[in-house]
Amino acid sequence: MAIVQCNNVSMKGIAACVPKHREDNKFLPLLGSTADVERFIETTGVEYRHTVQGSNLCTSDLCFEAAALLLQKLNWHNDEIDCLIFVSQTPDYILPATACILQHHLGLSIDCFAMDISLGCSGWVYGLSTIASLMASGSMKKGLLLTGDTTTVTKSPRDKSTYPLFGDAGTATALEYAEGSGSMMFQMGTDGKGFDAIIIPDGGFRNFYNEHSLVEEEVEPGMYRNHLQSILNGPAVFTFGITKAPRSVNTLLEHFHLSKDEIDYFVFHQANLIMNEKIRSKLKIESSKVPYSLREYGNTSSASIPLTIVSELGSVLNKGNHRLLASAFGVGLSWASVVFDTSDLVCPDVIML
Repeated sequence: MAIVQCNNVSMKGIAACVPKHREDNKFLPLLGSTADVERFIETTGVEYRHTVQGSNLCTSDLCFEAAALLLQKLNWHNDEIDCLIFVSQTPDYILPATACILQHHLGLSIDCFAMDISLGCSGWVYGLSTIASLMASGSMKKGLLLTGDTTTVTKSPRDKSTYPLFGDAGTATALEYAEGSGSMMFQMGTDGKGFDAIIIPDGGFRNFYNEHSLVEEEVEPGMYRNHLQSILNGPAVFTFGITKAPRSVNTLLEHFHLSKDEIDYFVFHQANLIMNEKIRSKLKIESSKVPYSLREYGNTSSASIPLTIVSELGSVLNKGNHRLLASAFGVGLSWASVVFDTSDLVCPDVIML
């Protein structure tokens, strides 16, 4: 069972950056009538989305700005960073790894460990487990976890099952080795038989880009996409999310002998409101402990948990000690949950680029 405990690694800060271009679902013809629009916003919780549409921004640009801001706020020097992990499914290139490009752009030492992880919704928790495991021995003192996605470029503007749900964002999380700073406790899992529940069929090495890849097809009445755009099997993902997330949270708490009362906030991947509320209900968590950033940002894939922490909890977490549980689930299919403590967490306001 993938249960991991990492000691002596402290989370020092989180920063987030979103594109300045903001779309309003209330004025999206794709959603249909006024009644249909209102129903969509009520059930999904998504009213606005920040997207890279009309720009040449990449995920790395958003993560760079978040990281630069966080380093400044922490008063950390660039050459102090021993490791950098970039988690995204919208990298700059097929190769090289975007982490290498970010190492250079951020002016980090050439002795810095840098790598990419290709994960979406569960990416921040998986990335956190990876970087915390690397740092737990004390050989690496300071690290940056950069997570984000610009998935709106992979969504068909004629597909209402995906386009109105997703936004773009990049985040940076700073960690430091500190003896006696407590534990990060993780539970993770994978169910690859559902790999095609969220998928872009063409453009990889299984199905190369070809003359048919850009041919737009009507997949349902009034819904169109091509083979280089995302497919989302909504019912399958909904069933997966409301099953695996509560189970992961309960398994994590039981394994480490923790109770829900010991958790100050539960931060879930911002999938959509109806799914997340079902998860909250199954776990019997009071609504005051479960923040949402869906209304302003939508589903931002691997950035959704840190973005929610910054936008909804930053002013609370920057003073005093708090214990959080974060849980994510989605593309892969994969899921991951973590319990971690914060102390005077540095959380500057969300910035726009």
